[in-house]
Amino acid sequence: MHWQTSIFTLLALVAFAANSVLCRNALATEAIDPGTFTIIRLSSGALVLILLWFARGHRKSSPARGSWRGASALFVYAISFSYAYISLDTGTGALILFAAVQFTIMGVNLWQGAQYSPLEFMGIGLAFLGFILLVVPELNTPSISGFILMTLAGIAWGAYTLYGQHSRDALADTACNFLRTLPMVLVLLALIYPQANATLSGVALAISSGALASGIGYALWYAALPRLALILAALLQLAVPILASIGGVIVSAESITRDLIISSALVLGGLALVITSQKRQSS
Repeated sequence: MHWQTSIFTLLALVAFAANSVLCRNALATEAIDPGTFTIIRLSSGALVLILLWFARGHRKSSPARGSWRGASALFVYAISFSYAYISLDTGTGALILFAAVQFTIMGVNLWQGAQYSPLEFMGIGLAFLGFILLVVPELNTPSISGFILMTLAGIAWGAYTLYGQHSRDALADTACNFLRTLPMVLVLLALIYPQANATLSGVALAISSGALASGIGYALWYAALPRLALILAALLQLAVPILASIGGVIVSAESITRDLIISSALVLGGLALVITSQKRQSS
């Protein structure tokens, strides 16, 4: 990968991990309800991205800016993700989400005629094994509603990632995708208003999730996606729970476990195999 793509990808994955932590902390402590969290998350993301877009000079953007399909996928992901975590623990939610993302992206890729080499299949298996090893200690039998909602979130995020493969202006596309979710946000607000509940800390977590981890993080992801093969874009996201765990070690002084070390090695090894295979194919 080009160095700029590598940096954008790493920063986007860190943002995804931060988003997971922010969302989990807000909802697990009942500092805010899932609907209000989603409303603030998408609205604050839209505001920050539009300001950045205009500060850069929006007239420099290409005519095609985002899409209603991308905005719909983004909204479905955000709302499903928030409500799913009411009834799912962290490990089970991560397993369902990222499994759905992998199957969606790779399924579409295969349907479009892609063919994976034996080395790529080995990389996929190795990375997924590392991911499973990390989340297994936290697995519990999921509720039906939680399973359906998180699967829907994974499919929607996979679709949003696929749309990003064709992005030519990451900031403009992401800003306009977030902006297009606002009519959906207004409908959600009308539906949940009587039951809405939020503390100051919950609002702060939602704004951090939307403005930084979602808005800027998704713009970086869209900037990297056109230069990433779909199989690599899918597998890279398996590193998000590992980055979240490493963040816990750094920020919360959590211990470095044997499972974390082994999982990290397996996921990185799987990614290395896929990258090596792609380099061989392009040479």
